[in-house]
Amino acid sequence: MIHDARSCTSTTSQPDVDSFDVGRIERAVHEILLAIGEDPTREGLADTPRRVAKSYRELFSGVNQCPSEHLARQFEQAGEDPVMVSDIPFTSMCEHHLLPFTGVAHIAYQPQHDRVVGLSKLARTVEIIARRPQQQERLTQQIREALEEHLDPAAVLVMVEASHSCMQIRGAKVCGAKMRTRSVGGRWERDGATRREIQDLMLND
Repeated sequence: MIHDARSCTSTTSQPDVDSFDVGRIERAVHEILLAIGEDPTREGLADTPRRVAKSYRELFSGVNQCPSEHLARQFEQAGEDPVMVSDIPFTSMCEHHLLPFTGVAHIAYQPQHDRVVGLSKLARTVEIIARRPQQQERLTQQIREALEEHLDPAAVLVMVEASHSCMQIRGAKVCGAKMRTRSVGGRWERDGATRREIQDLMLND
């Protein structure tokens, strides 16, 4: 089964209010504006600290969420044919510069125990793990680990392709470059032929 998920997804649950300090972020942004030589009171910037705090609450909402909430909702489906969902869009924040990187995740797993999970739950899993301070390598690995922990599949393969603004707008200033990472577990670690077949389907569907 091959599915394509190109539409945007969003979780309805919110991060723990007590652990997200809006006022502290607003004060920090105010200090940053002062530090770069700006006037935080001028019309265009007066509401910026509040806006940044609001956007950070959304961008880092995955810090206090767990994929188990979604991956636990499984249903019975006989068979061990691979299940694949490709092009799951995400936005994450590079933990080194707090700048966004955006891309798509491809997920494939081979069910066992006659249990599968709804496709939207895979997309929500990607979103939850992406909405944290991240590295792409760790993001890819954590998606695989979440699937292994909650679905116990016979095999799983996750690939992530992303463009990093921290490389595009600062430093090397390289536009158009994409980073591609992969994490594989279970039978497909040993079965190179099947692994390559799955990867080809992911990238060429």
